[in-house]
Amino acid sequence: MEVEGIADLPLHTGHVPPYLIPIMRRLSSGIIRIMIDEWGPSKVVERLSNPLWFQGLNNVIGMDWDSSGSTTVTLGILKEVVGHEYGLAILGGKGKSSLRIPEEIDLLNFDVDKEKLKEVSKLVAKVDTTAIQDGYQLYHQSLIVSDEGKWGIIQQGMSEETKFARRYHWINQASITSSHDVAGLKSNSSVNVVMDEAQRARGVVLDLIRQDPRKVIREIEEAESMLKGRSNIMFWVNGGTESFVSPQAKLVYMKPIDIKKVGEVISKLNEFSPTSFDEALLQGLGPSTARALYLVADLIYREPPSYSDVANIPYDPFKYAFAVGGKDGVPYPVNRRVAYEVIRTLENMIERSKLDRKDKKIAFRRLKESIGRT
Repeated sequence: MEVEGIADLPLHTGHVPPYLIPIMRRLSSGIIRIMIDEWGPSKVVERLSNPLWFQGLNNVIGMDWDSSGSTTVTLGILKEVVGHEYGLAILGGKGKSSLRIPEEIDLLNFDVDKEKLKEVSKLVAKVDTTAIQDGYQLYHQSLIVSDEGKWGIIQQGMSEETKFARRYHWINQASITSSHDVAGLKSNSSVNVVMDEAQRARGVVLDLIRQDPRKVIREIEEAESMLKGRSNIMFWVNGGTESFVSPQAKLVYMKPIDIKKVGEVISKLNEFSPTSFDEALLQGLGPSTARALYLVADLIYREPPSYSDVANIPYDPFKYAFAVGGKDGVPYPVNRRVAYEVIRTLENMIERSKLDRKDKKIAFRRLKESIGRT
């Protein structure tokens, strides 16, 4: 799998006004239907998996241009208008709705690997809480899947400290560990092992899980003691070059480690003996245990994870908010006349497309009948 991008959004309260809901439904339905007709449902999955494209769609249909609700409301609207009838389905949602994804996968009428989709949904959530620890607690996950098996996942977490939400976009790829571009606001306290530079750290964590849990616990306690006992932790890398643990790394490990609970998790993982980092995540590796193992990888084995936030590119989809305006009045209040004019245009295009397909079917049938008579 691959992270397509990340978007950071301020937390907004309030509700969508009643007049805007039908506008959002019809605009989003028209846009998605035309895209499916032109490119097929798998291309729509690809587009929604791009954070800038998703935010542009959100802006076009009149939602807040920059708020956390742009995720939950827009995906709720899309789930409602798409259904399963166009070869595209949107599953899950906010809070408890995200927990119903496995049940909704079972109800899909697509010829896809349903068990694999369930595993993907679980693994992606684990990655954004354990492999990436950036201070955001997940509360939303939507799985987008086409009848060809193409999938994307959009999930969102909340930071109590910054009062921002962060939206994570995923699309099906071979591995969770590949380079990617991410849009968002940088965090000063972040750790992750999905970056290319953290490949060896992932290997160390996997090796630790397979070792005697008692030995690993001793190393965790030793690393924690090193971190607390010295202001500048030094080790040797690159053939003898002296280096220091960064201030960002120290911020990551400020949380106390519950040795008893971490030990229990490591013992259970050791029984499973996972063969890959993905498998370790699926078998129960959680944020606290992973953070303790990252600390050991850094201070004891000198293979640090990445302490860089995954956000690394500018993020500015604001121009699409000028399409019909925005719920919050930015850049101007929703212009209902323009919005409904756009809706009528889109719906006329869809009807015209239906008629064209019908005319083609009639023409092909007549041609076949004519050939049969010759």
